[in-house]
Amino acid sequence: MTLLYEGKAKRLWATENPNTLRMEFKNDATAFNGEKKASFENKGRLNNEISTLIYGFLETAGIPTHFVRQIDATNVEVKKVSILMVEVIIRNLSAGSYCKRTGIEEGRLFSQPVIEFSYKSDELGDPLINDDYIREMGLATPEDLAHLRKSALAINSILIDFFAKCGLRLVDFKLEFGRLVEDPSIIVLADEISPDGCRLWDIKTGEKMDKDRFRRDLGGVMEAYQEVLGRLKEVTA
Repeated sequence: MTLLYEGKAKRLWATENPNTLRMEFKNDATAFNGEKKASFENKGRLNNEISTLIYGFLETAGIPTHFVRQIDATNVEVKKVSILMVEVIIRNLSAGSYCKRTGIEEGRLFSQPVIEFSYKSDELGDPLINDDYIREMGLATPEDLAHLRKSALAINSILIDFFAKCGLRLVDFKLEFGRLVEDPSIIVLADEISPDGCRLWDIKTGEKMDKDRFRRDLGGVMEAYQEVLGRLKEVTA
């Protein structure tokens, strides 16, 4: 197969079908825009299984995604999309860069979800942008942006309840969307949803169960991912 793209945590391969790709989850971990790097055995497998369960659940809840099927332990088949260069971040509690920018303490519950947009550019460090930037940069139309907001809020509502059943609090997470190559009028959820891209705290203990364990040198990174997977399996069984 032909390698089409390699990112920090995944590779995309061409398939015999021009409308689908093979997405491979890597064992690599990065933080702070690639400044901190490491590799963890089984990370690709865990993120693949976690994302597969979540995308399957979202599909049954009526959210259109690029997911087609799981191929093996570290690979899935996905619909080929043209990724929108606007990353959507949804925050339910204060954490991470939000606290750094505002000085607000970690863990404050927002009165309603906070939505942020960032320009998907590793070279620029994925800077925050607003509706006006998006319009002038030609990244998305106002109608597209309204769709992204509506979809992100719907996904957030679904996943808050889903993770709560797993004893996890969904603090924040990022989403990527893309246009289907076979029908560019359709925008679907793409990429992945895993502890790499969302903050999950244990509801009872407040323990961090996500990539913050790697960012903050807390240890037990893969143990936390494995625990998340185990809880997801119990709820989706």
